[in-house]
Amino acid sequence: MFGDIMGMMGKLKDTQEKVKATKERLNTVLIDETSSDGKLKVTLTANREIKSIEIDDSLIENKEQLEDYLVLTLNKAIEKATNVNETELAAVAKEGMPNIPGMDSLFK
Repeated sequence: MFGDIMGMMGKLKDTQEKVKATKERLNTVLIDETSSDGKLKVTLTANREIKSIEIDDSLIENKEQLEDYLVLTLNKAIEKATNVNETELAAVAKEGMPNIPGMDSLFK
């Protein structure tokens, strides 16, 4: 019994380390999103940290339009980054989970 518990604890510690390493790696995964007309481009990490924003000169003249572009494009980029982040972390977490009946359905 204690061997099983110790084995599970070791596996959970390994999983925690893998999750930490995955989070660090996701800082290097870049997500690009461009507005439909190409006037605005944003780049984020998969951990949702903004790395760059490129704005076409024509958007500088209209503050309201620029704000709209930023909101739409950043939201799309954040959604993509979140999907990558959650998929990667879920895969690592699932890999390290002990075999408990019924738990598979949580990671589908």
